[in-house]
Amino acid sequence: MAEGGGAGTGGESLLFLTDDQLRKGIEAMFFAYRGFTADPDRILEQYGYGRAHHRAMHFINRSPGTTVNNLLSVLGVTKQSLNRVLRTLIGDGLVDSRIGNRDKRERHLYLTDTGQSLERELSDAQRARMRDAYRKAGPDAVAGFRQVLEAMMDPEMRRHFLALKDYGG
Repeated sequence: MAEGGGAGTGGESLLFLTDDQLRKGIEAMFFAYRGFTADPDRILEQYGYGRAHHRAMHFINRSPGTTVNNLLSVLGVTKQSLNRVLRTLIGDGLVDSRIGNRDKRERHLYLTDTGQSLERELSDAQRARMRDAYRKAGPDAVAGFRQVLEAMMDPEMRRHFLALKDYGG
């Protein structure tokens, strides 16, 4: 039984974690992230793209018509960095940039059919990895993992996360 009476996993109390337990969690995140990005990285490499391209396509796909300013806020990158990524994606026919109806200064972003196809391929690879990990971990671990991830988010990022249109499932 874990010390302190907290619900434990493998004898670890969730109310008190040692620096060593936290270090192991941090290292697990680093290695899990490597695995999570490895499959899409291999696909992106074929096109000469990087993770920034993938993130932009992911969030454009999640919110078709999103503005450049909203995407800047979600991604937390500089305008210069995002413009470089968008120029490539637009030039390669993966993203369509449309002038706003109400505000002509706004640019609304949409994935083209080709962009949707590539984004689906990238997301399918990540969904397969997540599905396998979730099945192995079980439903309680899935709910706990999501709670931990949400608790780690900065408030502004949590607002973006919660604002995604089909959040909740």
